[in-house]
Amino acid sequence: MKVAIIGGTGFLGSHIVDAMLEAGHELSLLVRAGSEGKAQSGEGIRTVSGDIDSTSAIRETLEGADAVVYLIGILREHPKHGITFEKTQYQGVVDVADIASELGIRRFLLMSANGVEAEATAYQRTKHEAELYVEKGDFDATIFRPSVVFGDPRGRMEFATQLHQDIVRLPVPAIGFHTGWNPFGGPVLMSPVHVRDVAMAFVAALDDPATIGQTYELGGPETLSWVEMIRRVAAAVDKRKLFIPMPIGLMRIPATLLDWIPAFPVTRDQLTMLEQGNVCPDDALQSLTGRQPKAFSPENLDYLRV
Repeated sequence: MKVAIIGGTGFLGSHIVDAMLEAGHELSLLVRAGSEGKAQSGEGIRTVSGDIDSTSAIRETLEGADAVVYLIGILREHPKHGITFEKTQYQGVVDVADIASELGIRRFLLMSANGVEAEATAYQRTKHEAELYVEKGDFDATIFRPSVVFGDPRGRMEFATQLHQDIVRLPVPAIGFHTGWNPFGGPVLMSPVHVRDVAMAFVAALDDPATIGQTYELGGPETLSWVEMIRRVAAAVDKRKLFIPMPIGLMRIPATLLDWIPAFPVTRDQLTMLEQGNVCPDDALQSLTGRQPKAFSPENLDYLRV
């Protein structure tokens, strides 16, 4: 099958490209100027240079394709550089979907996120609106909502690597986020899922008619607390961490004042989503891939030793 991938140079995208090639698909990648070095090359891959706001580049990427995979997503906006949730997570999907429809491409796989809501953070709202736009279009669509994704970052941003760099490697106690205001408030919970498992879910769904019209929540085999995830990251690099309990509500005070600064580690919206948690079961992932998902374990985090 000929597959157009929008967002194929990112962390998850690079792994999906590998999985698609292994399955024998021919790929067309939209590659932003300056990111050519991040794109895989070789037999079975065609690259098109252009940004997500270039309709001509989108059209060139999609021409001749049998299916479209949209993967672009960001965790933080940089409006001065034109990087916003609205542009990347909603308007980009609209433009790609409209052109795909014009070209008669019906198969559409969309990367969304676990916990999307209509009335929530800008991140969640734009993901939700993108889902609705694809669902109301004349597509054979499949939507994926993963929890936090981990795995070999290949030089990109990745969850466990960020925990290691921002928390574990520093010679100070780690912040132990919790809900509520007392020191023993509720844990922040997530279901970390391995990038290879998510990539294989995309490949499995592409050729399976039973996945058309379905939305899949993709979680790993365990639900872990924020503190336990940091402990496992630390164990992967042979370290131990002490923790300082931190109510998320208290962290909102400096975030409200300083999250406009790119160097500030967390935004108000990220704190809101952290408080909500990011939990989902692994049964959908197992049914798609036919295998036990990889755990967020020190053994599967050994790439942090590099």
